[in-house]
Amino acid sequence: MIEVSRGMSMDVEGDGSVREDGSTYSYESMESLTDYLLKRTKHRPLVGVICGSGMGGLADMLEDKESFPYHEIPGFPTSTVAGHKGRLVFGVLKGVTTVCMQGRFHVYEGYSLWKCAMPVRVMKLIGVKTLIVTNAAGGLNPDFRIGDIMLIKDHINFPGFAGDNPLRGRNDDRWGPRFPAINNAYDIKLRNLAKEIAIDLGLGDYLREGVYAMVGGPSYETVSELRALRTLGADAVGMSTAHEVIAAKHCGLRVFGLSLITNECVMEYDVQRSANHAEVLETSNRRKTDLEKLVTNLVALIKH
Repeated sequence: MIEVSRGMSMDVEGDGSVREDGSTYSYESMESLTDYLLKRTKHRPLVGVICGSGMGGLADMLEDKESFPYHEIPGFPTSTVAGHKGRLVFGVLKGVTTVCMQGRFHVYEGYSLWKCAMPVRVMKLIGVKTLIVTNAAGGLNPDFRIGDIMLIKDHINFPGFAGDNPLRGRNDDRWGPRFPAINNAYDIKLRNLAKEIAIDLGLGDYLREGVYAMVGGPSYETVSELRALRTLGADAVGMSTAHEVIAAKHCGLRVFGLSLITNECVMEYDVQRSANHAEVLETSNRRKTDLEKLVTNLVALIKH
């Protein structure tokens, strides 16, 4: 047994063992974690939202909120990045019961990919049917501008190229198949609905669609790395999301994703400009109202 916060213990593998791949969340331990939350909230959400850097205001828009700081949830990691409050927030958004991750977890914080994706499985057991993932990303496509909103149509999971995947290790068929298909991971009906909503909100001039590339971070990419990503078809790059989407598709969730283009990637040598997190948060703060309107209107129209 592993001792976790608030006096609760969690059997990591059903028999107290740890998997050979290092992961420590069995299906039964995830059920225990879920029971802990459901006993403490009256809400039974159908939609889950993961808020990217500077986008935690989405969680603040929930009505009848019940919040759980990550450090108080047994077995949960904690978020250490500026712009991520670190709370799981239950409530009602536009009449739809919703749960928001007000801050996510990243590999560069020292967590394994399976652990970063663990909250998605919690959402599944809670009853979530649709997952909305948001992130701040650097723009690789030369037609993109700072402040654009990119609907994600596909991703390139670069950690996966090196064998690092949230599904690595022994598969539990109760979550999903050993070899899940990830093509069409981002629901086309939700993307088309989001396009209609964006146009109605007057955001058509800022709306883009493209491919998101996930890298490990925390260092920003070199010029050569960025050029390689662009050559491979990536329109934007960031340090999150792909592993969450893989876990979501594995356990049967419908997924919608969007990136806020918070900075233009530096793809020329011998220039003084460089990427920085302050710019990311500044752009997120400037466009947060538009993002909140887009996501809340999308949630209101999601049918289960």
